[in-house]
Amino acid sequence: MGEYFSDFFTMLNGYVWGPYMLVLLLGVGLVLSIGLGFMQIRKLLYAFKLLFSRRKTQDEGDISPFQALMTSLSATIGTGNIAGVATAIAIGGPGAVFWMWCTAIVGMATKYAEAVLAVKYREVDDKGRHVGGPMYYIKNGLGKKFVWLGVLFAIFGGIAGFGIGNMVQSNSIAHVLSVNVSIPPVVSGVIVAILAGLVLLGGIKRIAHVASAIVPFMAIGYIVCALIAIIVNIHLLPQAFALIFTYAFTPVAATGGFAGAGIMLAIQMGVARGVFSNEAGLGSAPIAHAAAKTNSPVRQGTIAMLGTFIDSIVICTMTALVIILSGYWSSGASGAELSSHSMNLLVPYLGTWVVTLGLVFFAFTTVIGWSYYGERCIEFLFGEKGIIPFRIIWIIALPVGAVAKLDFIWLLADTLNGLMAVPNLIALLLLSPVVFKLTRQYYK
Repeated sequence: MGEYFSDFFTMLNGYVWGPYMLVLLLGVGLVLSIGLGFMQIRKLLYAFKLLFSRRKTQDEGDISPFQALMTSLSATIGTGNIAGVATAIAIGGPGAVFWMWCTAIVGMATKYAEAVLAVKYREVDDKGRHVGGPMYYIKNGLGKKFVWLGVLFAIFGGIAGFGIGNMVQSNSIAHVLSVNVSIPPVVSGVIVAILAGLVLLGGIKRIAHVASAIVPFMAIGYIVCALIAIIVNIHLLPQAFALIFTYAFTPVAATGGFAGAGIMLAIQMGVARGVFSNEAGLGSAPIAHAAAKTNSPVRQGTIAMLGTFIDSIVICTMTALVIILSGYWSSGASGAELSSHSMNLLVPYLGTWVVTLGLVFFAFTTVIGWSYYGERCIEFLFGEKGIIPFRIIWIIALPVGAVAKLDFIWLLADTLNGLMAVPNLIALLLLSPVVFKLTRQYYK
């Protein structure tokens, strides 16, 4: 029976993350980009200005716009930025990085639209909390006949979180600490569970507070370390960019341990790993942005699109350049091992610790970010009474994930994570006129 389920979800995963889904994700992002006049590029500097501006208003919401962005980034900046980028290059070649950038650019428009709709159609629950996300903008924006789509999203999100945002992350932390620091996995799992419990039981305000403290620190720290490795080898940088642009449109021949890759494989890996990293179109980030203190959906949407820019254009690019500059990308290694060894080659003794600490911090913040997403999905399905049981199960699952073999859990979570995108993308397309109208009114 177990083998049957595994085979079924392997087949389903192939469809979910196959060419049709990638075309749908890029297609919706492109439609939104064109409809918005590529405002994600035109308004990028304005977005940073909004992020750091201090507005003295009594806007409705639970957390500041900056905290909302940090909470969403806490869930997206994770193993995808280190292991995901490495996997994309190891399989698709350096050209995959170019397609990751393209995915990020259109993904910024998608993330913008998600946050605009999340704030526009959010609700206030029985405890006075502002709640929103795809399930709410489907229900309140599209009407009762589409509520089933919102229910589907909440089911997929509530279950997927236990894999991609919980057990997979605690397993990554336990593995890297076991290999590099000799800490037993069960000890790592218990510590992660305790720390996550202390954060989670404080609700969105504590989650946002912790995310706002950790995310900027870990992101800047990782970027600085990567920049050191790049600057030390600055003379090789033009060649690295040449490889990215050349192999984006040219097949890569087999060399060393690299099996070779055609253009379609480079595109598929770049798009798939790009979406996995920044989650644009999956519908998770708008759940955090719905809690922001703002009376302007467009203002929060403009800030929200920075999440994709920071995640994919900045952090993923740092990882990619380190890997390509090292020349180790064609060795046959993949995942975190490729990232770590590449950093070590460029800056000896630094790589192991950068990747170790990066994975630990990135994975932990993903746990607390996804706990909030899962909680909102459960509240949508079962109401307030579902929150406490969810939190207890979430905390218990962390040490279990740290010591378990997660091949099937990862497969199930990855599949459900992709299925979350379907109802969300349908809603984004149907509600795109609302996004366009609100945007025109604001910028007029």
